[in-house]
Amino acid sequence: MDQFLNPFDHFNVPFGVWAERALEWIVGHSRSTLLAAKVPVQSFLEFVQGSLEAIPPLVGIIAMAVIGYILEGWRLALTGLVCLTLIGLMGTWQYAMTTLSIVIAAVTICVVFGLPIGILAARSDRFFRVLRPVLDLMQTIPSFVYLVPVVMLFGIGDTPGVIVTCFFAISPLIRLTNLGIREVREDLVEAARAFGASEARTLFGTQLPLARPSILAGLNQTVLLSLSMAVVASMISVAGLGRIVLEGIGRLDFGSATVGGLGIVLTAITVDRYVQALGAARSRTRMGA
Repeated sequence: MDQFLNPFDHFNVPFGVWAERALEWIVGHSRSTLLAAKVPVQSFLEFVQGSLEAIPPLVGIIAMAVIGYILEGWRLALTGLVCLTLIGLMGTWQYAMTTLSIVIAAVTICVVFGLPIGILAARSDRFFRVLRPVLDLMQTIPSFVYLVPVVMLFGIGDTPGVIVTCFFAISPLIRLTNLGIREVREDLVEAARAFGASEARTLFGTQLPLARPSILAGLNQTVLLSLSMAVVASMISVAGLGRIVLEGIGRLDFGSATVGGLGIVLTAITVDRYVQALGAARSRTRMGA
């Protein structure tokens, strides 16, 4: 009777064993390929990080203020000026540049892979039906779970941090690119084709420009998710502001954790405002043309 009422105490499926064996098989048969795939990511990250760290703080603050004024006026310039100045005053400038370099590298890779996948999903219902459960799974898996396979496959450090950030943050960009293209009015697409536009011309000249707001919303979500991964990724020895937070929590140092957390918030505000302003500026430029 007890066996009937509590079957799971006597029968279970060894999913954990299967997962471990699958990961061991992948590592054993694809180790060289994985290490080769890690090299371009590491090179790009080192280039971005070296470029940002080479900029003197005062020059960086002034440059961001000028860019903000060009994009949206004095309010954005003041936002960038205040946020970056506070980051510098807290003594976290170098850590913020490291975090920003990881975010820039991850977002760039997400755009390179996410946009084509989103476009392909919008143009093929069959592909989207296959892709949709994968995206659902990627968005529902807790961020900590991503760390285990990435560490097993790529090790620890900043480069694996970029890779795990890409896996965690790419889904919104794919989804909203697909959604934006699908929501373009069919009569506009048919009109472009009626005037002799090829499929490529219709995509790049009609569908993508009209889907720009949705794509930019996806890009903005990808950026924010990349920043939110900063603290989690610090658990696999990723440098930056997340490490300050993690070390502060580990030592019960409230002040250090607060400084790191506030640095992440200020960095997120700056990046979010500038990404939105960049999208709005491009839209105005296109409308003016």
